[in-house]
Formats: sequence, structure tokens, C-alpha cells
Amino acid sequence: MRVLIVEDQVMLRDSLAMAIAAQDDMQVVGKLADASQALETVERTLPDLVLMDVCTENDMSGIAATRAIKEARPEVRVVIMTGMPEVTFVRQARDAHADSFVYKNVGTVELLSVMRSTLEGYSTYPTARRDLPGYVDLTDEELQILRLVCETKSRREIAAEMLLSEGTVKRRISDILAKTGYDSVMKLAVHAVSNGWIVPGIKGE
Repeated sequence: MRVLIVEDQVMLRDSLAMAIAAQDDMQVVGKLADASQALETVERTLPDLVLMDVCTENDMSGIAATRAIKEARPEVRVVIMTGMPEVTFVRQARDAHADSFVYKNVGTVELLSVMRSTLEGYSTYPTARRDLPGYVDLTDEELQILRLVCETKSRREIAAEMLLSEGTVKRRISDILAKTGYDSVMKLAVHAVSNGWIVPGIKGE
């Protein structure tokens, strides 16, 4: 298995490379810190599998890079990994056609197993969470509105981006507050960002 690693943390990138290179059936063909270089490197090195971090150097999105790779080289398997509990990453990874998704707290043996099974055509994903921990489920539309609030967008800007009326956005925000028990959407946004449940600016598009 020819593997390309995309991970911005040097220590983790090097330890992953060592673990993978130690396997009889695996070979590291490249290591990157910036996901924006991933597609060009895939075209040049022709890996069988890409191990892709969600958030990489220069704020480049591994999910967006995955989408580009799967569009250009659908035969290349991509395993997305992250250490953040962001509530929409699993859905975004699926939308980008990533083959598997793992959290960085998995052990090396389990990660290697996921990589092997992914190459064989099996998909591994954690149970998708659409809820903020401790709260009831938010709909995809409500999560998107909350994400845009976390990005300091105004109600008018949110309405324009989501092709909704300002009145609809106002009602959805009221629904979000009712579900979560907050009296201010800004307080909720601060709480969501500080706990890593929403990571502003990281999108699959």
C-alpha cells in the first residue's frame, strides 16, 4: 500500500510515517503539512491511500482537498482524521466522498487496520453526531446557521448566504435557543467555539 500523509503537526506526521513504514505491506510515498498541495502530490506520487488531517497548515481544509482528490482520482482511497469534536466533520467528510473517518485518539494498530480495510473497499465511520453534547439534535439548517453565527455573520448575511429570509433566520435562531436553553445566540456561539464543537472557517467546500 502506497500511502501519502497530510498532517501539519510535525511530531505526529513523523510518528505516523515511522509506524506505516515499519509495516511489510505499506510504503510512505510522501508527507505534507498543507492540504492544498495534496492533489498535485497525489498526481505525482500515485498513492493507493491518503491519510488526511481535517485542519492543516495555512488553514487549508483537508475536507476540501479530499473532495478534489476524489473528483480527480476516485480510485485513490482517503482516510480523514481529526482530533477535534466538531459536530459536522463526519457529515462533511461523507459529502466529500472520503472513504473512512477516524479520530486521532485511536491506537496505531486500529488506524493501520482501518487503512487496510479501507483499501479493500470497506468504509469506516464513527456514528455521526448532529447534536451539541448535552443538547437535543439540531437540524443541518440550524447547525449551518449556528456555524455562520460563530463566524460573526449578521442575520442579513446569514439569510443571503443560505438563501433564506431574515425572518426565517430569526425563527431558526429562536428554535436553536429553545432547544439549547440559551438566552443569547452569541453566548451559545462562544460556548460552541470554545469547546471545539464548531470550528469557524473549516468547510468541505
